[in-house]
Amino acid sequence: MPSPVFSAARTAAPAELALPQHQPLVAAIRDGLVESVHYGSAIAVAANGAPLASAGDPLVPFYPRSSLKPLQAVAMVRAGLQLPADLLALAAASHSGAAEHREGALRILELHRLSVSDFENSTDLPYGVNEREEWLRNGGGPTQLTQNCSGKHAAMAATCVINGWPVEGYLDPSHPLQRLVAETVRELTGEEPFALSTDGCGTPLFALTLRGMARAFGRIAFAAADSLAINDDGGQAAQSAEAAVGLAMQRHPEMVAGEGRDVTELMRLLPGSVAKDGFEGVQVVGLADGSAVAVKISDGGDRARMPATVTLLGASGVDTAPLAAIATAPVLGGGHQVGLLQATDFLNQPSAPVNEAL
Repeated sequence: MPSPVFSAARTAAPAELALPQHQPLVAAIRDGLVESVHYGSAIAVAANGAPLASAGDPLVPFYPRSSLKPLQAVAMVRAGLQLPADLLALAAASHSGAAEHREGALRILELHRLSVSDFENSTDLPYGVNEREEWLRNGGGPTQLTQNCSGKHAAMAATCVINGWPVEGYLDPSHPLQRLVAETVRELTGEEPFALSTDGCGTPLFALTLRGMARAFGRIAFAAADSLAINDDGGQAAQSAEAAVGLAMQRHPEMVAGEGRDVTELMRLLPGSVAKDGFEGVQVVGLADGSAVAVKISDGGDRARMPATVTLLGASGVDTAPLAAIATAPVLGGGHQVGLLQATDFLNQPSAPVNEAL
């Protein structure tokens, strides 16, 4: 049965919806003139969750979409899911649909005596441009395996097998798996979800704040760094679920997204980081010291995620010089560069106040 909040949100008239106080984050400059502007909100938090910098309205509830996947993966590891690191990274992925991604999802299923028929996700073509074109050239169509969340769904079905839970219906919010995910999300973000919806692949989706998501990624990245430090010192402490997920993503960034994807490149270029994007212009990055940044582009424009994110990382004390290649993009005219996609000076503009007590 849908939650009361979920039902109300679905039936709300547009006039009743409060608009977030977003502000300009990224501009497309063509021959010296601003051609387009992407509005949004952003926040950087310290390891204790206190805000370091912000723009727009970072405490307004939003749907984190696929950036929620690392939190879902933490819940599954807590429930006993044990996978090789590359497959655990795939469980937290929005993969491009390359052969290694498809084969990885099948390996998760086979390890737990499952098959593609156990999937409950939607069908889609591969997400990656090159991967999609190759798939279509070979006569492929939309499938559940090529859908970018198939690694997560394989892991969810596997977690059900491990715990003796019914595989059928694993996406129902009342299913034991989804109740555990909800509990884990509350703990890692420090927030009670503001609303419940359904993500594109069919999983329950929680409305949270940018600050809450940043907190969660900071915890995951810090746990990974702490686990490495203990091992380097010869310690034998048990690895937490947060550390397992964070380390898997760091060691196999190609499984989290794919070759040519900016999230994969960011984790390669910024050691110790845990990064995940989400549809509708969402980007979250956790850092080894427990700090983190989170960005939401109001119009869902994917191209604006990374310029705003890199700017926010710089404001957090990160040396962003190694990220220059993914921090912006050229604006073309006649096949030649005539401008640039770049972040605005949003950190020096007035924004909605962030209450440190929240």
